[in-house]
Amino acid sequence: MFSLIESFKTALTSLWVNKLRSLLTMLGIIIGVGAVITMIGLGEGAQRAVQERLESMGSNLLTVQPGAARGGGRAVRAAGTARLYVSDADAILERAEFIDAVVPEMTRNLQVQYLNRNWEARVVGTTPFYPEVRNHMPVDGRFFTDSENRAAAKVAVIGSAIATELYGRGSAVGETIRIAGERFQVIGVLEEKGTGGWRNPDEQVFVPLMTAQRRLLGRDYLSSISVQVISQNDMEMATFEVERVLRREHRLRPDQDNDFRIRNQADLIETFQDTQRTFSFLLAGIAGVSLIVGGIGIMNIMIVSVTERTREIGIRKAVGARRRDIMTQFLLEAVMLSIIGGIIGIAGGMFASDMLARFAGWNTVILIEAVVLSFMFAASIGIFFGIYPARKAAGQNVIDSLRYE
Repeated sequence: MFSLIESFKTALTSLWVNKLRSLLTMLGIIIGVGAVITMIGLGEGAQRAVQERLESMGSNLLTVQPGAARGGGRAVRAAGTARLYVSDADAILERAEFIDAVVPEMTRNLQVQYLNRNWEARVVGTTPFYPEVRNHMPVDGRFFTDSENRAAAKVAVIGSAIATELYGRGSAVGETIRIAGERFQVIGVLEEKGTGGWRNPDEQVFVPLMTAQRRLLGRDYLSSISVQVISQNDMEMATFEVERVLRREHRLRPDQDNDFRIRNQADLIETFQDTQRTFSFLLAGIAGVSLIVGGIGIMNIMIVSVTERTREIGIRKAVGARRRDIMTQFLLEAVMLSIIGGIIGIAGGMFASDMLARFAGWNTVILIEAVVLSFMFAASIGIFFGIYPARKAAGQNVIDSLRYE
């Protein structure tokens, strides 16, 4: 124990005497560990943000879209109809047992205007059940009613981003808005959801389905059908029922493929988690290359240090230092370089993550597992790349070492 303590003190003194060289040697470890912490923090933050966004839409949600399975990156048209209609949504609601609600939707990007302010928004024609099914409730005003839908009323409910852009901080309820040149009355503003990756629900305008069909879009087929399942445990049975109902509605023969696609929200969440996790590990792996480079730098400097201190090694052996004492000293120096660099790198990575969250607005989450893993990897780098220089120092001949100039 005494020998180990003395070796530790000697190693620390050696590093302190060559402060600048020690700092430059640790730089690779510092950058590597800091990059790993930051990359994993960014990846985990993005994963949780999108997961919360998807779960806020409801994990017991099915989305039916027109078109067959994708081929070559595009939805291909199958035999029979490749479109969805309100009658399809009605049939699902009437014949499927595990379904709680069904919401037909038709969408198109249109220009919305208030006075001299313009915004290109995604206009969604839907039914009054949309807020409950999509878990997107108004925070100001209300959603339109069934009677307004049947009458094709010119009323609109807007997302929070559009409300802020067109009306500033004042209330948008009761104001007018032009959609593709048509005047609509704003009756509600939806709660802020935040971007969901492929689209931002806060930049959408919602109008009654009949209004969209007759006044804005001029068509009767749908863009999608949202299906709320009674329970997440019934997702598989609900998917089977929806497929059965739609195949019968579209008069598809047993040998024909579906001319529609059913997306499971829960599967989408799981798939995204797996993809994001893989991406995070890839980023961490790339950052981990810096740790390897830092370890090579430590080995290089330690070899130089062994050469410079050859006479010191000879003197220590002459006064009774054993082979393992010399090896322990130089191995401790390499490990201490890695550990100190790892600690600085962890602090730097956490600081960088905090700065990105504060000033860039990115979601970052520091995982204790990532911190521990980075620290242990940094220490392992020191041991691995410190063994060869330590063995080289311990294996030197006493006479040759003392005669070395």
